[in-house]
Amino acid sequence: MAETKTGALRRTLNLARPDDAYNAIVEAYRDLDDAECRAFDARLILLLANHVGDEVLHEALAAARETVEDA
Repeated sequence: MAETKTGALRRTLNLARPDDAYNAIVEAYRDLDDAECRAFDARLILLLANHVGDEVLHEALAAARETVEDA
């Protein structure tokens, strides 16, 4: 995938071991019921949002919303 730099959001792969990251995400949800999954999602989103900051967060929200509306 070619790098498209339109803002601060990185859209190219930035994980050294993507399969390990995927497996860690799956493992984090293990044994959680639906309510716990939603609470976990909210906490994770807020932690990552704080980490990336306002500019990247707003760009990511717009990009994610765009893909939902285009579907």
